[in-house]
Amino acid sequence: MEDLSAAAFARSTANADEAADISPNPARLDSRFRRPLMKFFMRRVRDRQDAEDLTQEVFARALGSGELARVQRPDSFLFTVATNLLRDRHRQAIRRSAAGAPAISAVEPQGPVEDRGPERVLEGYESLQEALAVLNQLPERTRDIFILFQLENVKQKDIASLFGTTQKAVEKHVLKAVTHLARHFGSRRP
Repeated sequence: MEDLSAAAFARSTANADEAADISPNPARLDSRFRRPLMKFFMRRVRDRQDAEDLTQEVFARALGSGELARVQRPDSFLFTVATNLLRDRHRQAIRRSAAGAPAISAVEPQGPVEDRGPERVLEGYESLQEALAVLNQLPERTRDIFILFQLENVKQKDIASLFGTTQKAVEKHVLKAVTHLARHFGSRRP
């Protein structure tokens, strides 16, 4: 039991040392997080230059905030900044397009209208909410690793580097999450 506590203490100390090691040093921050942030943005904006600009903006906001030196998990902090940056960008795009938006009658649907009926949208939303609730039952680290791997398409080796663990440990976290989801949703099948 003492070995487990010592290991947990060593991990928490390593994470604290890592945060202290990264936060005041922009070069380390860049070398450690540029690639995962670029992948994160490329999946969303699909333009390399925009992804590069957004990544730079994340670093600028994080370093300029003064918060980075105080956070225990710089990876979570940076990806929160990245997510907020995308939300801000989306809001700005909506505001810009509102003035020049075509009349509703001029907009043609992009696919079969019946596929996006209110019942289908509601069903999808409820399924998503249920899946998120089931994922929230998992330990935070397992949930974060699963989301990065399955939903964000980050490679396991990059996740291992991001979390300071081995690729095998990442595989085990993903398997644990998949098993948990299968157990929950599999029990509902007729």
